[in-house]
Amino acid sequence: MSQELVQLMPLILIGVVFYFLLIRPQQKKVKEHRAMIEAVRRGDNIVTSGGILGKVIKVREDNIVQVEIAPEVRIDVVKSTISEVRGKTEPADTTSAPKADGEKSSGGLSGLFKKK
Repeated sequence: MSQELVQLMPLILIGVVFYFLLIRPQQKKVKEHRAMIEAVRRGDNIVTSGGILGKVIKVREDNIVQVEIAPEVRIDVVKSTISEVRGKTEPADTTSAPKADGEKSSGGLSGLFKKK
Protein backbone atom coordinates (compact mmCIF):
# COMPACT_ATOMS: atom_id res chain seq x y z
CA MET A 1 0.00 0.00 0.00
CA SER A 2 2.75 2.50 0.86
CA GLN A 3 4.53 1.64 -2.41
CA GLU A 4 1.42 2.69 -4.38
CA LEU A 5 1.15 5.92 -2.41
CA VAL A 6 4.79 6.74 -3.13
CA GLN A 7 4.17 6.16 -6.83
CA LEU A 8 1.09 8.46 -6.82
CA MET A 9 2.84 11.24 -4.88
CA PRO A 10 4.50 12.86 -7.98
CA LEU A 11 1.15 12.94 -9.79
CA ILE A 12 -0.55 14.53 -6.80
CA LEU A 13 2.27 17.07 -6.52
CA ILE A 14 1.96 17.93 -10.23
CA GLY A 15 -1.81 18.38 -9.79
CA VAL A 16 -1.29 20.78 -6.86
CA VAL A 17 1.34 22.78 -8.78
CA PHE A 18 -0.95 23.03 -11.83
CA TYR A 19 -3.79 24.24 -9.64
CA PHE A 20 -1.81 27.03 -7.99
CA LEU A 21 0.18 28.12 -11.05
CA LEU A 22 -2.39 27.75 -13.84
CA ILE A 23 -5.98 27.08 -12.83
CA ARG A 24 -6.36 29.43 -9.84
CA PRO A 25 -4.86 32.54 -11.56
CA GLN A 26 -7.04 31.93 -14.62
CA GLN A 27 -10.17 31.69 -12.47
CA LYS A 28 -9.20 34.96 -10.75
CA LYS A 29 -8.69 36.67 -14.11
CA VAL A 30 -12.10 35.48 -15.37
CA LYS A 31 -13.75 36.72 -12.17
CA GLU A 32 -12.11 40.18 -12.53
CA HIS A 33 -13.17 40.39 -16.20
CA ARG A 34 -16.75 39.49 -15.30
CA ALA A 35 -16.79 42.21 -12.60
CA MET A 36 -15.33 44.74 -15.07
CA ILE A 37 -18.03 43.94 -17.63
CA GLU A 38 -20.80 44.25 -15.03
CA ALA A 39 -19.42 47.66 -14.00
CA VAL A 40 -19.54 49.15 -17.54
CA ARG A 41 -21.57 52.36 -17.46
CA ARG A 42 -22.61 55.04 -19.90
CA GLY A 43 -19.69 57.34 -20.73
CA ASP A 44 -16.95 54.72 -20.29
CA ASN A 45 -14.30 54.39 -22.98
CA ILE A 46 -13.90 50.75 -23.95
CA VAL A 47 -11.85 48.50 -26.22
CA THR A 48 -13.45 45.41 -27.72
CA SER A 49 -11.62 42.14 -28.30
CA GLY A 50 -11.67 43.03 -32.01
CA GLY A 51 -9.74 46.23 -31.31
CA ILE A 52 -12.61 48.70 -31.73
CA LEU A 53 -12.32 51.78 -29.52
CA GLY A 54 -15.46 53.64 -28.51
CA LYS A 55 -17.56 55.36 -25.91
CA VAL A 56 -20.51 53.59 -24.26
CA ILE A 57 -23.74 55.39 -25.11
CA LYS A 58 -26.29 52.93 -23.74
CA VAL A 59 -26.17 49.76 -21.63
CA ARG A 60 -29.10 47.44 -22.27
CA GLU A 61 -30.40 44.61 -20.11
CA ASP A 62 -29.80 41.86 -22.69
CA ASN A 63 -25.96 42.00 -22.44
CA ILE A 64 -25.72 44.44 -25.33
CA VAL A 65 -23.88 47.77 -25.17
CA GLN A 66 -24.34 50.57 -27.69
CA VAL A 67 -20.96 52.11 -28.50
CA GLU A 68 -20.19 55.30 -30.42
CA ILE A 69 -17.06 54.69 -32.47
CA ALA A 70 -17.16 57.98 -34.40
CA PRO A 71 -19.42 61.03 -34.28
CA GLU A 72 -22.97 59.79 -35.01
CA VAL A 73 -21.71 56.23 -35.75
CA ARG A 74 -23.08 53.76 -33.21
CA ILE A 75 -22.77 50.00 -33.08
CA ASP A 76 -24.16 47.33 -30.77
CA VAL A 77 -21.54 45.21 -29.01
CA VAL A 78 -21.99 42.10 -26.88
CA LYS A 79 -20.73 42.82 -23.37
CA SER A 80 -18.54 39.72 -23.24
CA THR A 81 -16.44 41.02 -26.17
CA ILE A 82 -15.28 44.03 -24.14
CA SER A 83 -11.63 43.43 -23.35
CA GLU A 84 -10.74 46.66 -21.55
CA VAL A 85 -12.46 49.59 -19.89
CA ARG A 86 -10.22 52.61 -20.21
CA GLY A 87 -12.25 54.73 -17.80
CA LYS A 88 -14.71 57.52 -17.90
CA THR A 89 -14.21 60.42 -20.25
CA GLU A 90 -13.22 63.65 -18.60
CA PRO A 91 -14.16 67.05 -19.98
CA ALA A 92 -11.37 69.16 -21.37
CA ASP A 93 -9.93 71.74 -19.00
CA THR A 94 -11.43 75.04 -20.16
CA THR A 95 -9.46 77.14 -17.69
CA SER A 96 -5.99 77.18 -19.17
CA ALA A 97 -3.07 78.69 -17.33
CA PRO A 98 -2.36 82.36 -18.10
CA LYS A 99 0.45 83.16 -20.48
CA ALA A 100 3.66 84.77 -19.37
CA ASP A 101 2.35 88.29 -20.14
CA GLY A 102 -0.83 87.65 -18.12
CA GLU A 103 -3.21 87.29 -21.08
CA LYS A 104 -5.24 84.26 -22.00
CA SER A 105 -5.10 82.89 -25.50
CA SER A 106 -8.10 83.89 -27.58
CA GLY A 107 -7.38 81.17 -30.15
CA GLY A 108 -7.07 81.34 -33.91
CA LEU A 109 -4.86 83.85 -35.70
CA SER A 110 -6.14 86.87 -33.80
CA GLY A 111 -3.30 86.58 -31.29
CA LEU A 112 -0.74 87.02 -34.07
CA PHE A 113 -2.12 90.36 -35.23
CA LYS A 114 -2.68 92.06 -31.86
CA LYS A 115 -1.24 95.50 -31.37
CA LYS A 116 1.12 95.82 -28.45
